[in-house]
Amino acid sequence: MNVALLGTGLLGEAVAERLHAAGYSLSVYNRSVGKTRALQQRGVEVAATAAAALSKADVVLLLLADAAAIRAVLFDPSTSAAINGRMVIQMGTVGPSESRSIDAEITRLGGRYLEAPVLGSITEAKAGTLLIMVGGTPENLTDWTPLLQVLGSDVRLIGPVGKAAVMKLALNQLIAAEMAAFALSLGLIRESGVDRDTFMEILRKSALYAPMFDKKLPRLAERQYAQPNFSTRHLLKDVDLCLTAAEQAGLSTEGLQGVRSLLTDTLARGLGEVDYSSLYERVDPAEGRNR
Repeated sequence: MNVALLGTGLLGEAVAERLHAAGYSLSVYNRSVGKTRALQQRGVEVAATAAAALSKADVVLLLLADAAAIRAVLFDPSTSAAINGRMVIQMGTVGPSESRSIDAEITRLGGRYLEAPVLGSITEAKAGTLLIMVGGTPENLTDWTPLLQVLGSDVRLIGPVGKAAVMKLALNQLIAAEMAAFALSLGLIRESGVDRDTFMEILRKSALYAPMFDKKLPRLAERQYAQPNFSTRHLLKDVDLCLTAAEQAGLSTEGLQGVRSLLTDTLARGLGEVDYSSLYERVDPAEGRNR
């Protein structure tokens, strides 16, 4: 099977590594050529254009930053003609209406479409343990389940196109909310002189505990946010998508608006490209404190 992968950012590179290791014939493309060099050094074919990547592909995986990037890359006149007869699987995070619009355009061009956003990041992608939520028809999923199972330990049909996109947003807003809440609790513990280890021991034994807390604790303790699994900038994008979907559904969004404010302030500190746990610097800033 020939696979074209468009978008070799943090997750895209890890997915490409997994498929390459599994023996798939793979061609990757990224608008920033520098983000393909590590894959090229591992023997992955790097296409000069998106159209070239599609030219030999049976299936196209999209791991691009957002809907605007998808439209710029996939629906460029030089590329769109190559969609005819091919399956396109969109694995990034976009809004439900955006996903349905992409589906309509791909169908018009003679292709087929699945949305398949994932929960998990670099480690899970390399290990093939992503949680994959699928929106589309059961028939399309059946055809491409073997490929998705190389990447994910749980491949699940959520419903028609748009439903998996909503599921992904519902989960990602929890990432933002839990991180903001944990940062505040940890800051309060630190400022009050309470033993952090004791706090964590009690937290782990409670119903309040989330594994993400231990995963991110070393970053917060050391204030080290380099080599991100998921950047602050991308989390803000997903929060904005969730806010739009929630407002359209008539839901109250005041709580998430507060988290969004923390994220925008974190970006203003120049922390957009590092790990999203850097919002701790907005909640409990290091400057001006005696540590």
